Amino acid sequence: GEESLILLDGRHEFPFSFQLPQEPLVTSFTGKYGSIQYYVKAILERPAAPDQSVQTELQVISHIDVSSPALLTPVLRSQEKMVGCWFFTSGPVSLSAKIERKGYCNGEAIPIYAEIENCSSRLIVPKAAIFQTQTYLASGKTKTFRQMVANVRGNHIASGSTDTWNGKTLKIPPVSPSILDCCIIRVEYSLAVYIHIPGAKKLMIEMPLVIGTIPCIGFSSRNSSITSQFSMDMSWLALTMPEHPEAPPNYADVVSEEEFSRHVPAYPPPIDCEEQLCCPVFAYIQEFRFQPPPLYSEIDPHPTDVEEIQPISFML
Repeated sequence: GEESLILLDGRHEFPFSFQLPQEPLVTSFTGKYGSIQYYVKAILERPAAPDQSVQTELQVISHIDVSSPALLTPVLRSQEKMVGCWFFTSGPVSLSAKIERKGYCNGEAIPIYAEIENCSSRLIVPKAAIFQTQTYLASGKTKTFRQMVANVRGNHIASGSTDTWNGKTLKIPPVSPSILDCCIIRVEYSLAVYIHIPGAKKLMIEMPLVIGTIPCIGFSSRNSSITSQFSMDMSWLALTMPEHPEAPPNYADVVSEEEFSRHVPAYPPPIDCEEQLCCPVFAYIQEFRFQPPPLYSEIDPHPTDVEEIQPISFML
């Protein structure tokens, strides 16, 4: 509530803290077409003079624990494509890809497992990328913005050859956590494994990702060493939207929210981006086994934290 206090001449400082509302608050976010922002404002009333006020932005994080069961299940996809030109068909290109779990945090390296078989007559190139999809809903209309935030490239695969990714890693850059429970802005992520085939449409598999804020401790020994590095990494809060001049973004037409829910998939087809970002490539030797695709469910973020505010000073 508001409190009034008469101040004498001089400098006055009032350190304070307050409890955020108990109901979940959406994570702070600045995107292409909109933002979610919070402010704390102080007002100084002066007799026979205009009021003086100052405000500062308040960053809010609605936590997502990637240790929740829904985010620990593996994700598997498979697809095959016949490659040919007019009546001449050279053969299929098949792709199977898997990630160990659905939830990850900033700074983690996602091990990707994939099997690629090239029975076509073409030289093919497998790639993987993380895409961020922003969805804006207002006045019954919906607009989306999609961008690549990280990618990695595999080796060329000659005709009649196969290749296996035994944990090829793709590191998650500092990006905003997923926003899944807001009625006006959604921020979703996906991992795409795709193959560029000369003279044909690319073959692509896309798997859903959730970027969380609370890391999965002890899930895998190879990730334990980086847990301390990204558990408190808040650098995404200061990010501006990255620009990729090489490939313009793909914008969805403005449609009604009802049409969007009926026709637009959770992860629309990605833009045809070439390598816009460079990611380190590491290899892990692990057993590779495909399992049946898991069931997915939405997650409930943890309650928001208590925020501690710096003192606000006035000079009279």
